[in-house]
Amino acid sequence: MLATFAGCLLGTCSGLVPGLHANNFALLLAGAAPSVPLDPLTLGAAMLAAGVVHTFLDIVPSLALGVPDGAMAAAALPGHRLVLRGRGREALRLSALGSGAAVAVATLLAFPVTWAMVRLAPLLTAWFPAVAAAVLAVLLATEPSHSARLAGLLAFAAATALGTVTLGLSLAGPIAGGVLAPLFGGLFGAPVLLDALHGGGVPEQDDAALAIPPLDLGVSAAAGGLSGAAVGYLPGVSAGVAATISLPAVPARSDLRGFVVATSGANSSTAVFALFALVALGSPRSGVLVAVDDAGVPLSLSVLLPVVVVAAAVGFVLVGVLGDAAFRAVSRLNQRRLALGVLCLLVALATLFAGVAGVAVFSLATLVGLFAVRIGARRVYLMGVLLGPLALGL
Repeated sequence: MLATFAGCLLGTCSGLVPGLHANNFALLLAGAAPSVPLDPLTLGAAMLAAGVVHTFLDIVPSLALGVPDGAMAAAALPGHRLVLRGRGREALRLSALGSGAAVAVATLLAFPVTWAMVRLAPLLTAWFPAVAAAVLAVLLATEPSHSARLAGLLAFAAATALGTVTLGLSLAGPIAGGVLAPLFGGLFGAPVLLDALHGGGVPEQDDAALAIPPLDLGVSAAAGGLSGAAVGYLPGVSAGVAATISLPAVPARSDLRGFVVATSGANSSTAVFALFALVALGSPRSGVLVAVDDAGVPLSLSVLLPVVVVAAAVGFVLVGVLGDAAFRAVSRLNQRRLALGVLCLLVALATLFAGVAGVAVFSLATLVGLFAVRIGARRVYLMGVLLGPLALGL
């Protein structure tokens, strides 16, 4: 329990700091594991708890600062629309409810879904290029026009080229991290910040009352929770991609709110499905679980699954408390200085995690991210940075 709550604290820190991910803490813990006098299972509990709480809290900088990480990219625009309408506090509660309900759904369905995926895994692996093409086709089918589809295709191609060039690089900085931190910081963080330099900041926010019918909330959370299975079992599929695929199930009358719920649900339910995928298939599907695997943590579901549930409960409570405080703090700050400050933070993190070469990767990723925004493509297509190279076998 102490390790679980220590992990919750680490996940809180990573979730609230733009550009920082629970993966980074998990990799640091994995690297220190041989010299730390702790039982590996205890260390694994801390890693897993950090990852779960992060999935709840990373909506806070996404809404308050406009800097989503890779997992929250698809939720950024719908969430920002709610913030601009003064409904940011409601968006936080929607996200927390979506994440909490999705974790519950995933916990209940993890055993039957894993049973099915164990039998489907060899087929999906053999036909993964076709699976990736199908995912892209579904994403394009959700677009309203041919021009939007073309923009999405171009953004996906640019992201695929970026991933092909950078993912194979062995970069090292003063602390463990690798290429993903500068890659995602440039793709998803920097373009939003550059556009925010001339923005008006966060307007005054209204009350936190929910304006979504309970049925729509339940349907959206269930859709996001189930789509999280794709993230847990398929390589290169992000929560943003999974949530976009679940869009047809989101009731049209609650599109913005339902999308925030579904995206947050897909983001958090991944923690459950990815854990079961590691136990059943031996394949870690997230950075946190890669670190868990590297640290030699015993895969005891009787211990690790309760850790996920406890961490989800902690994250659920913290979203509203810390999110409201973040809105109050940001509203008192100068928007231009804040955006510049966070940009400098992202550059510093890129240097810490990947050295001077990490800044070059960050800059290149920023250009690709800006290209996607300027041609009108949704940021979800930038996840082609992982999905594309995997589909091509690179």
